[in-house]
Amino acid sequence: MNVILAKSAGFCFGVKRAVDTVYGELGSGTKICTYGPIIHNEEVVSDLEAQGVAAVGDMDELAARAASARAAGRAPGKVIIRAHGVERGVCEAIEALGYEIIDATCPFVLKIHRLVERYSREGCRIVIVGNEEHPEVRGIKSWSYSEDVAVIGDREDAEHFTAEPGKKVCIVSQTTFNYNKFQELVEIIKKKGYDIIVLNTICNATEERQTEAKAIAGEVDAMIVIGGKNSSNTQKLFEICRNECKNTYYIQTVRDLDTAVFGSVDNVGITAGASTPNKIIEEVQKNVRNEL
Repeated sequence: MNVILAKSAGFCFGVKRAVDTVYGELGSGTKICTYGPIIHNEEVVSDLEAQGVAAVGDMDELAARAASARAAGRAPGKVIIRAHGVERGVCEAIEALGYEIIDATCPFVLKIHRLVERYSREGCRIVIVGNEEHPEVRGIKSWSYSEDVAVIGDREDAEHFTAEPGKKVCIVSQTTFNYNKFQELVEIIKKKGYDIIVLNTICNATEERQTEAKAIAGEVDAMIVIGGKNSSNTQKLFEICRNECKNTYYIQTVRDLDTAVFGSVDNVGITAGASTPNKIIEEVQKNVRNEL
């Protein structure tokens, strides 16, 4: 049995930075929470919750926490901004409640905020290629000075896209979007004849991870993709791998691994999303090697 582990599997720079930021604050003696899950990995979020770091989902909950802290005679504490970033104005609103802000937004996401802010100021129609419901995309969208922002996630969206005649169009992407799909959707929009600025804001780590996963999946009999169920980049990896290898399995931890399905295969590939801790990857790899 041959097991191939992708070299690019596991935490990317932005995720590692965010997670390290939270763990680095644990001994500060100050009450800490994150605005939304710090990353899309249930194991990491659960571990932080066990150590007293709550993932707070909205401003109302933060306001209630701040009021409770002041009633107890202490400061509200610190709020760490998740790796995916937040909408414009959220940090200021949190500070107004008395919290100290620690911004762990991925620098590559912050770069997209600045680009959208700049090009929308210049009068461009902003197009975001990505998942409209993803927190990263919601944050990016909010940095446009115009509310007329299009979010395109598939061919149908791209084919139905229209822009005002004579208006320049600026296209950016969610950092974890499928690179080949991004190129495909951009080509559909280009054919409409608009004056287009295309900014490929998919991070290099995402492209590298997707390219390596595709190559491995094309060589093996079965492929394992590890990551949180809400992880956008892991879902993209799964789609890419499944296109190359029909026996592709999406798991969150070693507990989800059914080694019985690999009984008749000679080669197994393993990759993992950008929010998957090395510990989980190592457990899966060890289990596969021991069982098969």
